[in-house]
Amino acid sequence: MKIALAQINSFVGDIENNSNLLIKRAKEASKKGAELFITPELSICGYPPEDLVLREDFLSSCSKALKKIAKALPSIKVIVGHPLKKGSKIYNAASLLFNGKIQGTYFKQTLPNYGVFDENRYFEPGEKEFIFTHKSLKIGLLICEDAWSISPSKLLKKKSVDGIIVINASPYEIEKSDTRIKVISKLAKETKSTVIYLNAIGGQDELIFDGGSFVINKEAKLLHQSSFFKEETAIIDIFSKTTIKNNSHKTPYSKEAHLYEALKLALKDYVVKNNFKALFIGLSGGIDSALVLALANDTFDKKNITAVMMPSEFTAKISITESRRMIKNTGVNYKEIDIQPIFKLFRKTLSSEFKNKPFDTTEENLQARIRGILLMALSNKFNGLVISTSNKSETAVGYSTLYGDMVGGFALLKDVPKTWVYKLAHYRNSISTIIPNKIIKRPPTAELRPNQLDQNSLPKYEILDKIIELYIEKDLDISSIVKKGFSSKNVNHVVKLINNNEFKRAQSPIGPKITHRAFGKDRRYPITFKH
Repeated sequence: MKIALAQINSFVGDIENNSNLLIKRAKEASKKGAELFITPELSICGYPPEDLVLREDFLSSCSKALKKIAKALPSIKVIVGHPLKKGSKIYNAASLLFNGKIQGTYFKQTLPNYGVFDENRYFEPGEKEFIFTHKSLKIGLLICEDAWSISPSKLLKKKSVDGIIVINASPYEIEKSDTRIKVISKLAKETKSTVIYLNAIGGQDELIFDGGSFVINKEAKLLHQSSFFKEETAIIDIFSKTTIKNNSHKTPYSKEAHLYEALKLALKDYVVKNNFKALFIGLSGGIDSALVLALANDTFDKKNITAVMMPSEFTAKISITESRRMIKNTGVNYKEIDIQPIFKLFRKTLSSEFKNKPFDTTEENLQARIRGILLMALSNKFNGLVISTSNKSETAVGYSTLYGDMVGGFALLKDVPKTWVYKLAHYRNSISTIIPNKIIKRPPTAELRPNQLDQNSLPKYEILDKIIELYIEKDLDISSIVKKGFSSKNVNHVVKLINNNEFKRAQSPIGPKITHRAFGKDRRYPITFKH
């Protein structure tokens, strides 16, 4: 049985074009001999549709598209993910289409309601299994979280199915692909069936869908794995009596490589799908902005990228020279705007108000806000998007300026810890040297006052990032973190900074999730709470 695994990058809400793409890919697969064509979870409307599914016109459009697809593909069996309203209830559904008709529909039984998932807000859980036959083969159907749950898999085990198809919209996280294979291998063993795992592809706001669809046989052997971070349709002869050649993706697995590609995909889809024509990046001479520029340069035409260096009296010469060196390496548009005259004017304007007050974070933040104003002005004038360069470590402890270096429409590194920023920089330079080594090696600094270094007010990033991980991702309390070998002083300091800066994070731009728990929908803390 030749099954087409269609990793499709659905555009949320673009029902017509999603449907046309699906029809096109299915026809292509049919010509190549595919008997069954499967698409990801909610492929008609894109995932997650969120409150769009509360709209009657949206649901009606999805139902019309489903019928359109069925009529357009009479000669090949197709499994399509879609929302469906039945009576007063809305379901996360998947339908089997054949001979121009809807042959049957499965309702997702296990609705995830944790982290970034909020499906109980929209959907009702299904209660019954769905099994169809193809040439004497019994095939069960599951949707994403169902495969991680005991109940749906038990139902299929009792029915002695030959194969299970799992359609997914499973977001990327570092190391998550390994977890998926472990879970599906267990499902294959328990049900004694071949499992076809199909994942979505594409960036959707905070989420990245990384593809990597695969097939596991009943002995838990990996028979096939599709590409990561790439749209493709793989046609696999699943139940052939002959030994299936392992055509797994041949690129060596690398966490750094996968993360780099994940960030590129997130950036590309956010920019393209939201119709931005240009990118603006504030270049500081530091590693964060250098990495963001490298990612942008590897994703888009350099003519659509503008890097802006905005030196002040505290900007070191090395920041300017190495930024210019990186511009030479990339060839993107470059501007240098001296903020010193503006800074002096602001200080003069405020001199009477600030009389007898020392230079402090007020003046430091003023410089950052001047830079933010200039970047936003450029983006407004040229229909561009400012890419924020703050990383997860800075975002966690508030080591960034509200309405300053936090400005922008997309924070590409928002969930990337500082230690991973360095890993990604080294990885990118292993391909070709684009980030000057002096930028990577120099101590991190905001350059907002004389002799300023990040580590003067923060623990070393190796320590800081581990404390952040334990507090944010593992939900450990202070005493538990201290017991893991960290000083009480450092832990208390970091936790206090995290809690005190919730108000900042609430006003920061969105950015792609890459860790187990990201700031945003993944972690929903009150701004006002006693701590």
